[in-house]
Amino acid sequence: MDKKKIFREEAKLKLKKYMNIGRIKRDKSVVNKLEKLIGEGKYKNILLYIPLHSEVDSMQLIKRIRGKVNIYVPFMEGVSFKMVKFRMPLFRKRFKIREPKNSYARVPKIDLAIVPVLGVDGAYKRIGFGKGMYDRFFESLNTSPKIVFVQLGECFTEEFICESHDIRADIYITPYKIMIKKRKP
Repeated sequence: MDKKKIFREEAKLKLKKYMNIGRIKRDKSVVNKLEKLIGEGKYKNILLYIPLHSEVDSMQLIKRIRGKVNIYVPFMEGVSFKMVKFRMPLFRKRFKIREPKNSYARVPKIDLAIVPVLGVDGAYKRIGFGKGMYDRFFESLNTSPKIVFVQLGECFTEEFICESHDIRADIYITPYKIMIKKRKP
């Protein structure tokens, strides 16, 4: 098994612990950091996600910022997704993911993308569930938003284990840390 697959499995085990120990405090800490980041950055069009049980509860953030910013969420289409405006009700689909109904409305350029991760490598690249949906989505964009990875607990390796197509974060937020990727001069 390659390093990325091994790390992914280790991260899944670590996240099971984080889901059960101090979960409410962990969610609240990350959501507070995100709300502050959004306010300071004056972002208007934000890509968020509807959380799985192992992910930071972004619904708390959505409740706090709804009406102040435009919120978009993934809507699965084939091997990738498109963005749709967040609205209720949500429906359960493939991979137990909840999403709003499809929309054909034109979506503006997003300023900020908040993306859940299983882990992050030394280049701040995303280790996800291995489906590549976020990678394909970001590859299809004409412009690059600021990308923030979020997680219930830190699953970070200094090693460079990701591939060239894996998306890279500008910021990585866990309940106890904010790590900012330094840009090359």
